[in-house]
Amino acid sequence: MGISRTTVKKYLKQDEPLIEHHRAVRQRRQRLDSQRDYIIHLLKSFPGLSATKVLAKLCAKEPQLAVSERTARRYISRLKAGLTVAHQRRYEPVLDMVAGVQCQVDGGELRGVRIGELDRTVYFVVFVLSYSRLMHVGLSRVPINTDTFVAMHDAAFRYFGGCPEECVYDQTKLVVLHEQYRELTLNQAFHAYASAAGFRIQACEGYDPESKGKVEAGVKYVKHNALAGETFADWSALETHLQQWLEETANVRLHATTGESPRQRYARDEKMQMHSYLTPDYLSQPRSPGATRQVDKTGLLSWKANKYSAPLVYQQARIGVQEQGTQLVLTALDSGQEIARHSLCQGHGQIIKNTDHYRNKQQQIIELEHLICQQLGDSAGECLCALLKTTSPRIYRDQLRGLKSLLERYPMPPALLRQLCDRSQLTTTQIRDYLRAYQGHPERLQVPPQSPVSGHPPPDKALTPYAALTLSTEGEHDACH
Repeated sequence: MGISRTTVKKYLKQDEPLIEHHRAVRQRRQRLDSQRDYIIHLLKSFPGLSATKVLAKLCAKEPQLAVSERTARRYISRLKAGLTVAHQRRYEPVLDMVAGVQCQVDGGELRGVRIGELDRTVYFVVFVLSYSRLMHVGLSRVPINTDTFVAMHDAAFRYFGGCPEECVYDQTKLVVLHEQYRELTLNQAFHAYASAAGFRIQACEGYDPESKGKVEAGVKYVKHNALAGETFADWSALETHLQQWLEETANVRLHATTGESPRQRYARDEKMQMHSYLTPDYLSQPRSPGATRQVDKTGLLSWKANKYSAPLVYQQARIGVQEQGTQLVLTALDSGQEIARHSLCQGHGQIIKNTDHYRNKQQQIIELEHLICQQLGDSAGECLCALLKTTSPRIYRDQLRGLKSLLERYPMPPALLRQLCDRSQLTTTQIRDYLRAYQGHPERLQVPPQSPVSGHPPPDKALTPYAALTLSTEGEHDACH
């Protein structure tokens, strides 16, 4: 039969069910098996790669490969089914939201909207209650700033008749100025409004619009259903049209997901769960024009051709500015409280700073000096610090940082330390060069015995015969005085 005796013995020892299992799972060899590892590499590196693209790469790699696209598609589909791709996003089922908890907020714009005789860009913000899908839209002629964004929230909550527990946003600068390790630095003016209105700010991760998909769909709905293909006589006609669209179309339609009208679902289940909302007092207070300034990233604001400092907590925020006699008073826009006060400068191009608004550099210098004295001893440490300060006063703090780093890496020989302290000028770079030279050739640092006369460095051996003459001369000179 052409079968090995060993093979016969192996099958005789096995149970019949095990033999049947091996026969059932046995597969015939396929044409792409020789390229299996390469295909898996492509699918892991580029998870969205189509079967047609994979086949094109295979043919470029193996021109003699004869396989149809249909065969390749089937083979690749079977590989994908059992392949774990690290880059693939995992979606989780979203449970029905609790009524009155969440509102998703997102902005959009549509170019080429015919208003009057011109094509204009319309800016808008969409608010969607996650439970009922009740929608509100705020409009703007110009790009939306923080004040407009806050006013749109106020209008939306008054339209809903209440305020949810939280609002979800993407990482727009209107809400989030900076994010690191999911720790958010919020726009202070908007955060103040949220605190006064009584809702939490929830920001999505960067570049992750799918985490607030309800309002993303709402933005598309406004663009393609409410605005696309429409012309308006003026801006007022646009506002009227959008309000009618909300009342007659968006909020009364049969929603595809909930199967109910958003208005009916809101009135039945959600309205009673919303928090009561009152417009914060400061929004209704008139603001004098020109009384606000933007603080730049260095904590300075411009006022009448001069720059004044503000506390760094208001960095890149907008604050109120007001002259009171000879004083310039800075106030927080959210509360109206005074945050800083400067004497008005009568010149031009001046920078008036309050050092309390910035980090205390002097405290850092004191700490560095203390650490250096601990490592070198008080006398030698104070001497080196004094030399560095005399040589480079403008960069003294940086010199101390460098010296601290050097002392952590290199041991300081006492003899070298004495030589450094005897110099008239010294920089951290010079200390580094001395330490490196000592590490390479420690024998070059040969220090002779101390001189018997206090206060004088030990003389060189070659000049020993002249030491007595030199010291005697100096002593006579001192005696004359």
